[in-house]
Amino acid sequence: MFGGPPMDRLRPLGGRKHVVVVGAGIIGASIAFQLSRRSIPVTVLDDGEPGYGASSHSFAWINATGKSPDYYHYFNRRSMDMWARFARELDADIGLTWGGYLQWESTQDGADRLRAQLAELHFWGYPCRFINEREIQDLEPGIVTGPVLAAAINDVEGHVDTQKVVDACLLRASEAGAIVRTNSGATGFKMTQNANGETVVEGVETEMGEIPCDTVVLAAGVATTALAAMVGVDLPQQYSPGVVVRTDPQPPLLQKVSVLYAPQIEPGHSEIHLRQMANGVVQIGEGSQESLNRDDSQGHANDLLDRATKYLPALSGAKVSPVPVGFRPMPRDGFPAIGFCGSAPNVYMALMHSGVTLAPLAAELATMEIVDGIRVDALLPFRPDRFSSKGS
Repeated sequence: MFGGPPMDRLRPLGGRKHVVVVGAGIIGASIAFQLSRRSIPVTVLDDGEPGYGASSHSFAWINATGKSPDYYHYFNRRSMDMWARFARELDADIGLTWGGYLQWESTQDGADRLRAQLAELHFWGYPCRFINEREIQDLEPGIVTGPVLAAAINDVEGHVDTQKVVDACLLRASEAGAIVRTNSGATGFKMTQNANGETVVEGVETEMGEIPCDTVVLAAGVATTALAAMVGVDLPQQYSPGVVVRTDPQPPLLQKVSVLYAPQIEPGHSEIHLRQMANGVVQIGEGSQESLNRDDSQGHANDLLDRATKYLPALSGAKVSPVPVGFRPMPRDGFPAIGFCGSAPNVYMALMHSGVTLAPLAAELATMEIVDGIRVDALLPFRPDRFSSKGS
């Protein structure tokens, strides 16, 4: 039903053969970390600084809310459950914070959507529940909600500091012998035919020269599509700019929940969401992952802060700075694309949607497939060959 190389093309990497990971965001760094734990020689390439692409623009919310259909929801939940172990394996402070999320709606349409979403989540056994306005105030006395027609909370979601995750992954990989080359991205690939007559990559070309390899992992975010085309793989993406703003450090503003998802202030505005990082900085975003807002001006940052302050008055007096607009990776159909490709059998794609939530699971499963030569059934719906006319 889904594309991907047949089982006889999935061979254990074995020995100490070399893997080049292109991309040092949260996905590439996590895969490099897991490969290094298996004593695989790894070189990580990035055309900028690690974590400064889409990972730096992420809201970094670890969640399975709004993830459907059911197999995608369960895939995200499985990765959520891995984050605590992932943090222990990294043995580093990565700003991992739990507490769940609180959402409320002030219009009938919004309330209806929230009720429908919770009905689906309840059917899947996700631990969330409706609450009333008084319960909101008991949980978070500092919030001014305005009208509440429906509200919901869960206790199992959280967030991380993506830069700390990337740095910790690359540090541990480097300690295990990995080479990390920053400001040195892939510019092309040297192709050859293997003993089976397949066209494979035998080297990654960079401005500093060619790097021989046995396997290539393409985890370069939005650049993955262009890199995939160089090896004959069609991997289309959606246009998905991301805008977030950050305040200066604030005293603790939330007592129990880790993420607020608040309704629009007035027609014409998007809903807003916010979280407070471990260093006190409050990160504010708006709209959905699919929104096309690319206004990263100071004026827009001030507007977001003003809207957030209406719900959280303790933010009055905070100073806010925009984060330059970034483009979030998102395969055309909105689901991850992960696995080997039939037209380039030693190239492993790792193009994520929900990359922060999925990083621990994606990295572990990718490493199993690359190193052990197995095919993980849980990844079948997400194979990159589904976009190819040759996919089946």
